[in-house]
Amino acid sequence: MPRTQITLDPELQRRARQRANDLGCSLAEYVRRLVARDLGERRTKPDISMIFNLVNSGGSNIAKDKDEMIGQAIEAIHGMKPKRPRRRR
Repeated sequence: MPRTQITLDPELQRRARQRANDLGCSLAEYVRRLVARDLGERRTKPDISMIFNLVNSGGSNIAKDKDEMIGQAIEAIHGMKPKRPRRRR
């Protein structure tokens, strides 16, 4: 990332640093956000493939086995089997 040097009035710099601190970021990040907001930050289209293949499920099939998995979790936490829902007639 290219570097840019700017000069600020000491009081303005103090207030900007305080604002950045309030936002939980550095002065540089605060300035980057202001410039991006003012210029209309370019938004790149996210690559949806980034969300796939993030973890290995170990062969589980949550879509098919979710009810059984939830039941096992309840039993493990509370030490009891969940009641089966009544079927409507």
